[in-house]
Amino acid sequence: MKTLPKLLAAVLALSLTAALPPLSPTASASPDTSVSNKQNFSTDVIYQIVTDRFSDGNSGNNPTGNAFDGTCSSNLKLYCGGDWQGIVNKINDGYLTGMGITAIWISQPVENIYSVINYSGTNSTAYHGYWARDFKKANPAFGNMTDFQNLINAAHAKNIKVIIDFAPNHTSPAMETNTAFAENGKLYNNGAFVGSYTGDTNRYFHHNGGTDFSTLENGIYKNLFDLADLDHNNGFIDTYFKEAIRTWLDLGIDGIRVDAVKHMPFGWQKNWMASIYNTKPVFTFGEWFLGTNEVDPANHHFANESGMSLLDFRFGQKVRQVFRDNTDSMLGLDSMVTGTAADYAQVNDQVTFIDNHDMDRFQVQGASNRKLEQALAFTLTSRGVPAIYYGTEQYMTGNGDPNNRAKMASFSTATTAYNVIKKLAPLRKSNPAIAYGTTQQRWINNDVYIYERKFGSSTAVVAINRNLTSPASISGLVTSLPAGTYTDALGGLLSGGGLTVGSGGAASAFTLAAGGVSVWQYTAAQTAPAIGHVGPMMAKAGNTVTIDGRGFGSTKGTVYFGTTAVTGANIVSWEDTEIKVVVPSAAAGKYGIKVRTAGAADSSVYGGFNLLTKEQVSVRFVVNNASTALGENVYLTGSVSELGQWEPGKAIGPLFNKVMYAYPNWYYDVSVPAGTAIEFKFLKKNGSSVTWEGGSNHTFTTPSSGTATVTVNWQP
Repeated sequence: MKTLPKLLAAVLALSLTAALPPLSPTASASPDTSVSNKQNFSTDVIYQIVTDRFSDGNSGNNPTGNAFDGTCSSNLKLYCGGDWQGIVNKINDGYLTGMGITAIWISQPVENIYSVINYSGTNSTAYHGYWARDFKKANPAFGNMTDFQNLINAAHAKNIKVIIDFAPNHTSPAMETNTAFAENGKLYNNGAFVGSYTGDTNRYFHHNGGTDFSTLENGIYKNLFDLADLDHNNGFIDTYFKEAIRTWLDLGIDGIRVDAVKHMPFGWQKNWMASIYNTKPVFTFGEWFLGTNEVDPANHHFANESGMSLLDFRFGQKVRQVFRDNTDSMLGLDSMVTGTAADYAQVNDQVTFIDNHDMDRFQVQGASNRKLEQALAFTLTSRGVPAIYYGTEQYMTGNGDPNNRAKMASFSTATTAYNVIKKLAPLRKSNPAIAYGTTQQRWINNDVYIYERKFGSSTAVVAINRNLTSPASISGLVTSLPAGTYTDALGGLLSGGGLTVGSGGAASAFTLAAGGVSVWQYTAAQTAPAIGHVGPMMAKAGNTVTIDGRGFGSTKGTVYFGTTAVTGANIVSWEDTEIKVVVPSAAAGKYGIKVRTAGAADSSVYGGFNLLTKEQVSVRFVVNNASTALGENVYLTGSVSELGQWEPGKAIGPLFNKVMYAYPNWYYDVSVPAGTAIEFKFLKKNGSSVTWEGGSNHTFTTPSSGTATVTVNWQP
């Protein structure tokens, strides 16, 4: 490969690192970077806002009396006045677009309780949005439905997507024996009273006490702290939440962050997601908390099979260890990158972060700002969808709830952190390697990490030296960058410099400054088709799926689901960077998706698409008298893909046996095709050993809507 003339290479590098202006919906943007794309957030940077703490744009909707503290200083568990109009104001004045933000995640917008609860002498309110009473109405402290619609419109006018927090796990704090405590968990249906926690004759709630977090089952079917835990196996509750989320989808939201997914039945959530994807599909990610160094196979299973992505706590905790706390090295960071790429089927759809409302702020009082700046640079150039917690760009500090949710400290656009985001966020739209690329470690020691993101003909290389006192001498670096000279996309903001690359990608030796970060990149037109993203990754025949990438051309070709070809009218649209395709009728199961251009060029296969049998419902399967030996667990399989199609390796389980039903009785809530005659059996597994129950297959016809419970006896 010939070396580019230095002048040409410098011009090329400068053109690639220039900050891009904010896009508007009318700008000539690639479809995959547009606000109209509600499935793909790979090119976006999310900004998480605790609505009450951001900006007070309308003092007329502030709560009154002992629920409100306009100074936001004496008690951070009271309302401070932030609202949707305040967010609109910061959208319109350019604070968010100037930073390169293209999506906002706001507090749950639904009506919350009005009670002020006294916990150990401290008054607490629902300022955070998690104490819901009516999921179909707006929280008046944030504004009315018109105000919310205005927020959607203002955001979309600036090409900013809107994600709402949504918490279908519970209503509000309640005590079984004291109806006067708070609002007793009351639930309303668009203003009409539904029921309370006490005297719950319709069994809308669980009444199993509080969870001790000891097992997955314990966390699902018991109350999370003192929050009134909803029973999703109740047909009314199932229908209510399908209707409630449609209220907000109809207003034009672009995404959903689902609270406490670890504490709701997997099967119900999968059925709920199928309903969303059948109505108005949007990018959805859940919160499944993981502690430091915690790796949970159940977490991976949820991300890979539920139909939604997750907040990537494994990523966030490791970044905090390496850059904030100095309790792990760059080797540990690289191990996390490699491990998550293997464990998450769609690792680029997991939402990455360095802090949020449920953990201590990243910035530590008195610590160097450079640690936070490096963590931001790493997150913004890594795989996944980056989410930045409000005020991080202002170096806000605070340990624990509510100190990590203080009033927005400043709206300065001059901080280094703000400008790191400003320079790096737009690269997710201009360089597909950062949006869609795979990650490869290129040079590493305890303090230095140089990694490459690559997608098709585009490349980005990032070098970070977390040692704040000693520079690092780098030699032997080999990248996929074409020969040439590259400038730092950060413009030296974090003490980075240029890079000279010779034949074969070999970089000249250089010094990476103490605390330095450099980002070098190259983009070129994609001549061969390359799939970067598919969404949703779970759907039924007839639904529309969006395929994003590069090099598809402008003429319709063919999309393959496995060996099933989709052409003609079932290709809804075809552009060089995006294809919309109708899911074909085929046997339910997992498929790889491939694009063949009009010129007969094939993309690689994008694996893991889950074709559902049909619309889904949640059914509780119960088997009585299934005694097991030590180490054995009971599983469920059956005649449809959703039950594993009789394959023990795909069976549902292990089933639960302690809370709703007690051993030797077992149960599990499962998403299954609606209105379908199914056959099923239970089996016992102990490692590789499998013992099937005897007798004929059990049979059951699932309901066309709502929920059901089917109970059988184990057949010896």
